Amino acid sequence: MTESPLRSAGVLLPAFSPRREGDLGIGDTRAMREWIDWAADHRVGFLQLLPIQETGADDSPYNAISSVALEPAYLSFEPDDLPGMAAEDVEQARQQLGAAAEGAWVDYRSVRTVKRALLELAWSRFSEAPAELHSEFARFRESEAAWLEDYSRFRWLMDRNGGAETWDLWPEDTNDPVRALATLEEARSSEPETVENRLAFYQWVQWLCFRQWRAVRAHADARGVKLMGDIPIGVSWYSADVFFGQDDFDLEWCGGAPPERVFKHDRFIRKWGQNWGIPLYRWEKMEAEGFAWWRQRVSKLVEIFHIFRIDHVLGFYRIYAFPWRPQLNGEFLELNEKEAAAKTGGRLPGWAWRPDDTKENKAANLAEGDARLRMIVEAAGGGEVVGEDLGYVPDYVRPHLASLGIAGFRLPHWDFDENGVVIPPDELPECSFATYATHDHDTIVAMWDSLRHDAHDPSVDADDAEKACAYLRRLCNFAGIPVEEEKWPPSNPTLRWQLIAALFAARSRYAAVMITDVFGMTERFNRPGTIGGENWRLRLPWSVDEIRRTPVLEAQCEQLAREIETSGRSADLKSA
Repeated sequence: MTESPLRSAGVLLPAFSPRREGDLGIGDTRAMREWIDWAADHRVGFLQLLPIQETGADDSPYNAISSVALEPAYLSFEPDDLPGMAAEDVEQARQQLGAAAEGAWVDYRSVRTVKRALLELAWSRFSEAPAELHSEFARFRESEAAWLEDYSRFRWLMDRNGGAETWDLWPEDTNDPVRALATLEEARSSEPETVENRLAFYQWVQWLCFRQWRAVRAHADARGVKLMGDIPIGVSWYSADVFFGQDDFDLEWCGGAPPERVFKHDRFIRKWGQNWGIPLYRWEKMEAEGFAWWRQRVSKLVEIFHIFRIDHVLGFYRIYAFPWRPQLNGEFLELNEKEAAAKTGGRLPGWAWRPDDTKENKAANLAEGDARLRMIVEAAGGGEVVGEDLGYVPDYVRPHLASLGIAGFRLPHWDFDENGVVIPPDELPECSFATYATHDHDTIVAMWDSLRHDAHDPSVDADDAEKACAYLRRLCNFAGIPVEEEKWPPSNPTLRWQLIAALFAARSRYAAVMITDVFGMTERFNRPGTIGGENWRLRLPWSVDEIRRTPVLEAQCEQLAREIETSGRSADLKSA
């Protein structure tokens, strides 16, 4: 186990959100380097990102088509960053994007179209690149072959099937890995240069991605800022990993979360739970093979990130599972349990592979989680591990995570004793990650005003109104804000900074706010239970340079720096 790091302050900033002058409509690696400088200048110890693996058609970073391959949309196409690019190529692409280059939300279709064209152009010129770049690419192909070859084959198969990753809907000659590889070999025999070109292209794109993100890591190291990554508990059904490694997954069940009443406007989640559609692992097989797939996944992550969060770490002990895929949720919405069981051969959603309903089952779940998480910590080497342990948390989980040095999450308004009294900042566990929200929640301002609305609006159900008051009381008690239940005040900058200051004052090893909280924004990164719309698309309204030139914005950043320094969380940051 590595030595515990000092208390640090972080800011959640998804890779798609940063804006910089001359970008192509989405955050990129050059913008991330600018935000690393911003973090260093304002005492921010770490920048927390969401997963940066290559996404599928829904653009969700939690639904990647590979557990390792990185998202090409985050590439910077500046000539200094990408071999074969010229400034006029980038400017022409930006003109082609038009309004999408400056929009408040990422237009993924336009961005991907333009960036793909630029990649094809740069690839066509790569034969003229210096010999050292060809050697570097060749070394990358050789060292990364364990995952890179299957990934490039999967991308070739996607191209053959109209760009879709939905392999179970592909024609019979490609919807099975054995037949798909045979089809690939047939094509290679008849058109060897064409097939090899496409396979090499996708491998080259990944070389560019890893090259740029390793440069981001180096820049972060130089400035003393840590990068925090994210590793989802699952991998997409529609991924190269699942397609070529089906023996590692149980495709009859999908992981998710149990029913939650907090999702007021989603009847399915309130009734059945969240069906994420991720296939379950065949843990016994993986363990017998030394968890090779997991070790590869973690080892590639820590090449870029100093810290990483395990999303839904509870799934390492047991996970809530559905005997149907999300595409069929609508068919089950109005059914009762008996009717649902009749459609599934007697199977119903429940805990896999056993619930925590007996002492023996708890012990078994703990033992299995222990073996799996010890492997994760070992694979991380010197990397710091955080576990997102929100939801239905068994009583054995948090003590166990702490024993492994894995910092669990603490949301102040959700952390209270048996009497409903909030746990004060100085009593939160040292081995914890304090925050008011994840990417799936409202910002501080939006959360406060939503709770205030529910507390005051007479049309709100009495139980929901009292629950809102309870959350507001806990927030106030946590931050030392006088409680005025008859007239909860609207959100305001003073209240927001009081809450942020209390969070940073916590004893927790890590404390983080979202970048949207720094500027008092209300926009969300994601709304669980919904697909498309504005999810995963939020762009910051300003670049780092614009923030520095705007006194009212820079004042917010300086306030952040003061609160971090006052709390004793100032990192050992380095000058530019």
